Amino acid sequence: MSQTNQSDPSSPVRFALVGCGSIAKTQIKALQELTPEVELAYICDRVPERSAELAREFSVGSVSFEEACANPDVDAVTFCTPSGIHAGQAIEALRSGKHVIVEKPMDVTVAACEKLKAVAESSGLQFSVISQHRFDPSSQKVREAIGSGKFGDLIFAEARIPWYRTQEYYDSGDWRGTWELDGGGCLMNQGIHTVDLMLWLAGKAKRVFARMKTVAHERIEVEDLISVQVEFESGMMGSLVASTALYPGYPVSLGLFGTSGSAMIVGDELETFAVRGEETIRGKGSNAHALQVATGGTRSATAEADKSKKDEWNWGDAHREQLKEFVSCIRSGAEPTVSAADGLNAVSFIQSCYESARSGDWVDVV
Repeated sequence: MSQTNQSDPSSPVRFALVGCGSIAKTQIKALQELTPEVELAYICDRVPERSAELAREFSVGSVSFEEACANPDVDAVTFCTPSGIHAGQAIEALRSGKHVIVEKPMDVTVAACEKLKAVAESSGLQFSVISQHRFDPSSQKVREAIGSGKFGDLIFAEARIPWYRTQEYYDSGDWRGTWELDGGGCLMNQGIHTVDLMLWLAGKAKRVFARMKTVAHERIEVEDLISVQVEFESGMMGSLVASTALYPGYPVSLGLFGTSGSAMIVGDELETFAVRGEETIRGKGSNAHALQVATGGTRSATAEADKSKKDEWNWGDAHREQLKEFVSCIRSGAEPTVSAADGLNAVSFIQSCYESARSGDWVDVV
C-alpha cells in the first residue's frame, strides 16, 4: 500500500515494527490479527540476527530501520525500542513520511517529548502513543459514567501498582534501570499506563508531592518504590503508589470516587461500579460479565461463565484495539484517542514526581 492510497480499504496498511524487546510479540500478534486491513511487512532491530529470528517465527520480512524508512511501500512504523530513543527514531520515521505509533513512554524527558510532539503535529501524519488500557471495556465504561455525570463531582482518585520484578529482570538489558534509557523505574516504566489512565479519567494534575527509594534491587539507578500525593486542576485529590519491590506482586488498581458514585478497576477488570440509588455491582469475573451486570443486563453469572472464549478480554486485545483505531485514523484522518499531547502529559506528570522526590517539596505539573 503506497502513501497515495491509504484511504483505499481494499489495500492493507503496511507496518514495520522496530525493536524486538519483550512487548514486540504482543504487538506482532495484534497486528496479524488485523489482517487483511493490516499487513506487518517488516521487523527491524539494531541486532540483525534478532530481527531475522523473530521475522522467521512470524513469516514476515526483516530489514534495517533505515531500509524501512526508505521503503515507499511502508505506511506506518511502530516502535518497541528502549524508551530513551523513542523520540529520535520516531522523528526520523515521521520525516520519512511514515505514520508513527510508539510504545509507552513517548520518551523519557519532557524536552524530547515536546520535540517529537512538534514534529508529529507539523507532519500531517498520524502519531500516537500506546496506552492500550484506555481501550479496555472497564476503562471505557468508567469514562462514560464520569462524562455523563453519574458519579457526580469527582473528589478522589487512588492508583496502586504493587508489582514485583526480579533482579534478573533489571540485569536482562543494559538499558533497564537507567535514567538515560529507561527514564526512571517503577513509575516511568511500569506505572505510566496507570498514570495515563488516571489522567484520562480524572483530568489534568496541578501539582504533586512524592517520595521515592530504591529498596530491593541492585545495580539500578532508578526507584523501585514511590509514593505520590496529587492535587488535580479540578480541586480533587489523589494518591498513587508504584513499586517493583512488593513480592510476590499484586494486580494494579485504580479507583475513582465521586459525590454520587465510584468505580474500582482491578487489573483490567471492572471490580466495583456504584451509583447512588442503583445496585452496587461487585464482580471478579470477566469484563464482559462485569459490564453486562453494571449496565442492567439480566444474563446470569452461570450463563456468562458459559460464554465462549472469544467473548473474553485477554492480554493483547487492548493492543489490537488501539492499533485497529490507529489504522482507522490513518484512513479517515481522525485524531487518535491517545495524542502526542497525551503522551507528553504522562511524562510531564512523572518527571514532576521525580523532581518533587528530589527536592522534598510540592512541584507544579506543567
